[in-house]
Amino acid sequence: MIHPFLNTHFPHLILRPALFYSWKYGIRFEISMPGLDTEHPQNQQQIAERSTRIFDDVFLPHDEVLLVTDIHCAKNDAFLKKRPLNVYQKYIRDKEKRKKLQHLTLPEVFNEEDMVTHRFFLPCQKGDIRYKALLRVISFEDTNHPAKIGKGFPQAGVDLYFVNLTRKIIYHLYDDRGCDVIASRKEELRSLYEKRQNWILDDDREQIEKLFH
Repeated sequence: MIHPFLNTHFPHLILRPALFYSWKYGIRFEISMPGLDTEHPQNQQQIAERSTRIFDDVFLPHDEVLLVTDIHCAKNDAFLKKRPLNVYQKYIRDKEKRKKLQHLTLPEVFNEEDMVTHRFFLPCQKGDIRYKALLRVISFEDTNHPAKIGKGFPQAGVDLYFVNLTRKIIYHLYDDRGCDVIASRKEELRSLYEKRQNWILDDDREQIEKLFH
């Protein structure tokens, strides 16, 4: 399901960070407060506010969604057998819905030898996901916080993507620093740009403003 969708609506895109620099229609948002520790209460408040409000802008209640989790690891690493991935058990409410989880093993998306990417994806809707809690955990991925998804998998990298199949938009909160939102059509992003332009990362602001003017 994920790869036919990408081939049709995001041709030649490789689903990997940084999405903003890999696709022609995108916005890069600053999520945390520069220079402030991720776990600082003020920063946690801003991270939660920005990541969830952007998510709510991108995903409507009845949109069809794919929750994609990529685990990048060595080919001979058996950690998934020892420690099953718990993203879907913890953050998808419906046990029956979780049975639709699919898995692919791909050549490692960063083209490193002797590495593979385990790609898990689940069709669902926004209301099926405990997304506020999940976004909070994703924000810890670049830290040593015990709640982060990659805890216990020290040799592996983790990336999560929320794919809006209905609106053809991909949301990627890469960690506490920022969030990329890309779309197959520029106009799908215009309202998001107009509503949240104060949150755009300054380093990329000029490029993004040119896109919408």
